[in-house]
Amino acid sequence: MEIIFTGFHSLFNGDLRLGGFTNIWMFFIYGSAVFLEPIHDIIRRWRWPIRGFIWVIIIWGIEYTSDLLLGNILGVYPWFYSSPYAVDGFIRLDYAPHWFAAGLIFERIHKMLDAYKIA
Repeated sequence: MEIIFTGFHSLFNGDLRLGGFTNIWMFFIYGSAVFLEPIHDIIRRWRWPIRGFIWVIIIWGIEYTSDLLLGNILGVYPWFYSSPYAVDGFIRLDYAPHWFAAGLIFERIHKMLDAYKIA
């Protein structure tokens, strides 16, 4: 998803190569999503606007915490935002709609995968 997002970002900036990117640290960060299963189970019946807002807060928390930890421990930052909407360079407030939608889309994907579970 990150590669597609950054590829389209390059397109909107006039780069027709659609250069998308990520780094190896993101595999560990995205892999931590497995720990979101209990949260999903708790909120799955709540209204979608509340769930979307919760996903924004959780995703921002994961972004901020992982960037802060990797920066303090290893001196590396998987991303560093230089936007006026950035908080300490670790999260972007203007990405809230993206994370809102992503959280709800992930719920749909989760529901489809649950439907294909083998008993």
